[in-house]
Amino acid sequence: MLKSRLFAVLLACVPALAAAAGKVEMLDAPIDVHDRASLQRGAGLYMNYCAACHSLQFMRYSRLGEDLGLSVEQVEQLIIKGNAKIGDTMITGMSKEDGTAWFSKAPPDLSTTVRGKKGQEDWVYTFLRSFYVDESRPMGWNNTVLSGASMPNVLWELQGIQRATIEPMGEDGCPVAQVGGNCITGFVIQEHERGRMTPAEFDRAILDLTAFLTYVAEPARLQREALGVWVILFLSFFTLLAWLMKREYWKDVH
Repeated sequence: MLKSRLFAVLLACVPALAAAAGKVEMLDAPIDVHDRASLQRGAGLYMNYCAACHSLQFMRYSRLGEDLGLSVEQVEQLIIKGNAKIGDTMITGMSKEDGTAWFSKAPPDLSTTVRGKKGQEDWVYTFLRSFYVDESRPMGWNNTVLSGASMPNVLWELQGIQRATIEPMGEDGCPVAQVGGNCITGFVIQEHERGRMTPAEFDRAILDLTAFLTYVAEPARLQREALGVWVILFLSFFTLLAWLMKREYWKDVH
């Protein structure tokens, strides 16, 4: 348990350190974790493109279905892969040994990736949009947010094959990211290398996936924010009663 918590803390720190070291401009992720449709689409994307490698060890399928408004039958048909049961945690079938052998490092659990630090959702959103072709890398891909990442661009068939526009470093800095002494000024997808989605559709898909990971990092947030309104109303009503009681007790004194 202690090792798991330490790993989660370290994992939460890595994006911030990488962003600071890489001098990357983060994109704003206007997500809404109360948008069930967005979370449902994000869950579908996660299960189709991420779940084979990355687990969500602190999330159960049953809790996911309850929060996202899905019936047990829908969760079993649309979300659960393999032989998992509705009450199981969302663990990947990939072993750490296989992950290390295939990617040089076992893919991390993503349960707490977007928790514990402000702006983590922006980091995830920017990271998922920032893969580009790099033939010098073993997987053939690199990422401006996390340079040298072992992860391939699993969403390339949706986005297309993105290539970076690299120019020498200028005096005005880099609009996207600094890579060594050079500057990435943007990305280009050639017409014959386009993906199944338009840029706007892919952007919406990444927002949905980011929203889902944000929800997974703190599922209680949905209930906490809903209860917060009632707590404030109760405190306001109690304050009014306290003021009326105080006025009644002190009226004779004055």
